[in-house]
Amino acid sequence: MPSLSMHSPVGDLTLFAEDDAIVALEWGWGSLQEPSPLLTRAKAALDAYFDEDANLPDDLPLNPYGTAYRRKVWAALRQIPLGETRSYAEISAVAGGSARSVGGANAANPIPILIPCHRVLGSAGMGGYSGGEGLATKRILLDLEQRIRASK
Repeated sequence: MPSLSMHSPVGDLTLFAEDDAIVALEWGWGSLQEPSPLLTRAKAALDAYFDEDANLPDDLPLNPYGTAYRRKVWAALRQIPLGETRSYAEISAVAGGSARSVGGANAANPIPILIPCHRVLGSAGMGGYSGGEGLATKRILLDLEQRIRASK
């Protein structure tokens, strides 16, 4: 499976692709580096995002593995604009299920950042985040997006 690792402000990340679509983004440096044009493009987009130069492109082909329900939740997450947040309940109103099931789908998100689960907050605060260093990483990503949005 093609993969490409990169350094970022939230730690090392590795992108994975299959059949011309990104299927995963994992924290850590992958042992195999097999870049493809798609992964190189995704890395460049993430570099620009972390440099606060650009929003993430909407046209990166993503194909996360998951149930039909989780895929519906992840599609709803991709509709949250840069620098904005939604509650778990608001996402459940769009995707169905409950706030708890949205939380489960977020925790199972195989392509964090590109599928922005960090933009979903609990009704009483930040909620959770299973990527990187947890809530510290979520705060970094949300603060980064606020700066990008303010500069546009």
